[in-house]
Amino acid sequence: MKIYVETLGCPKNFNDSQVAMGIMEKAGHSMVSSPEDAELMILNTCGFINDAKKESIERILELAEYREDGKILAVSGCLSERYSDELFKEMPEIDVILGVNEYMNLPEILDGIEKEKKAKSGELRGISRIKNVTHIPCGFDVDVKRKFDENPYTATLKIAEGCNNRCSYCIIPYLRGAYRSKPMEDIMAEAEALARRGCKELCLIAQDVTYYGVDIYKESKLPELLEKLCKIDGIRWIRLLYCYEDRIDDRLIEVMAKEPKICHYIDIPLQHASDKILKAMRRKSTKASIKKTIGKLRAAMPDIHIRTTLIVGFPGEKKAEFDELYDFVCDMKFERLGVFAYSKEEGTDAAEMHPQVRSDVKERRVNAIMQRQVEISLESNRAQIGKVLDVIVDEIDEDGSYIGRTEYDAPEIDNSVIFTSEKKLNIGDMVKVEITDAFDYDLVGVCK
Repeated sequence: MKIYVETLGCPKNFNDSQVAMGIMEKAGHSMVSSPEDAELMILNTCGFINDAKKESIERILELAEYREDGKILAVSGCLSERYSDELFKEMPEIDVILGVNEYMNLPEILDGIEKEKKAKSGELRGISRIKNVTHIPCGFDVDVKRKFDENPYTATLKIAEGCNNRCSYCIIPYLRGAYRSKPMEDIMAEAEALARRGCKELCLIAQDVTYYGVDIYKESKLPELLEKLCKIDGIRWIRLLYCYEDRIDDRLIEVMAKEPKICHYIDIPLQHASDKILKAMRRKSTKASIKKTIGKLRAAMPDIHIRTTLIVGFPGEKKAEFDELYDFVCDMKFERLGVFAYSKEEGTDAAEMHPQVRSDVKERRVNAIMQRQVEISLESNRAQIGKVLDVIVDEIDEDGSYIGRTEYDAPEIDNSVIFTSEKKLNIGDMVKVEITDAFDYDLVGVCK
């Protein structure tokens, strides 16, 4: 069967899609690059916040138009895991509904579809609808080879699934289950296989990267894992995403500082800076602990670029708490920062908290922080002018210029470097670029 897969949401979702495609290819199916060429379309959705849910629903309806040609539409991911019954009842456009734990069942599901297709003399139209959502957390199938592009010069490396943190605003633990670390030897085998295929950049992902190993080894094993990954030939950059501040200890900072392959970049979703709001969110950090940890990181690695995300408009956030957060942003000057308006999610404790903040107030607070962050980002970028930085090539523009990233920028998330080169470069090349100019979120340079 010819299958088209489209992914919405975070890097963890893209990782899941690669696993799903690997499972289907192993079972004898082929992947195509457009819905027009497919017999089966799979949309891997995001359902974390309201905007993501809206985007997922809109894309389902767009892909559903192809069903008129007899194609099958399957929906997987967080949205279908969370709202499987509602989707099955209210959206007849969807033929197959899968949860986040059902990718291993795809071969069996596809076999059933093909048998029904044969019984209908090759017709896909009118295939029986399927809902396969067990809500049972899955393990890791180490025999499955993820499906990559021809040049996987950068790749995510999922080191765990699920989450034990019960933040009051978050539905993820209910969707993906308790924290489950992938055995270190399996992670190493996957990383080595990626390196053999030409991967130069590994982005470590999990719901909480810093918790790695606690469940199966009874202690955090992230520093040890990083040291082992650094020994793999061919890997040039190792990047940490989704780190919890309260688990960033001296040992982790020491390994990051001493290992040249580990990017001087770390993603720490802090969410807020008011102790009152952090407590209501059920975060373990405090403003004092956050400042202490950031101080340690910057002392050990003066060039480190810290990415964080914040939530404004959380229930009970008054002007005083927002002002405290705003002043914190001004003081800390994070090199990379995103901010979201609190999204009231059914089934979470925060949804029942009072008072809820008005939408217009949340929007003003988002805009206020982002306007200040533009100034901070520009100041940070201007400090790079005159430096020669390592840059990985992500795109080749039509005019012959190149678009890439430094070690301070995660793929598809952070800033870019736009530069020229006298010699021809390929996507995935790593080159030295002298920075000649800077904008709010991009750098400009010339290849040395």
